[in-house]
Amino acid sequence: MSVLDLCDKEAAAVRLEASVADAIRTMLDRHVGAVAVVDDANRVAGVFTERDVLRKVALSRQSPESTPVREVMTAAVEMATLATGPGEALATMVERHFRHLPVVDNNGKLLGMLSIRNLLQLRIDDLTQQLDSLEQYVSNDGPGG
Repeated sequence: MSVLDLCDKEAAAVRLEASVADAIRTMLDRHVGAVAVVDDANRVAGVFTERDVLRKVALSRQSPESTPVREVMTAAVEMATLATGPGEALATMVERHFRHLPVVDNNGKLLGMLSIRNLLQLRIDDLTQQLDSLEQYVSNDGPGG
């Protein structure tokens, strides 16, 4: 399974020229905790998260309406590709304390935004399936068993 299969159908993103307020509205409208910040070619230039709102905007006295998101986004972004497996993505996110990971093509163009919630749901589904299989194995005891 590709990490892209786990992402929302459409990645939440804003352009580099967007304001912080635009990015926050997008997060609220899409019910997500992060947006990718993309250039005109849809290449990922950064990520803007709820943590960025708290750490860089909330007490800074900057106006969210007039502050460009590019000034407060996280620019050094770890990204996943179509070759990244779910286990590798989860390990990266846990080790680096990320909750979101953009999924990009070989040219850095945004394909999707992976959330740790997506990966945890996959793991829960796998464990539930394993538990169901074990329960069925135990309950289907044959003659003489």
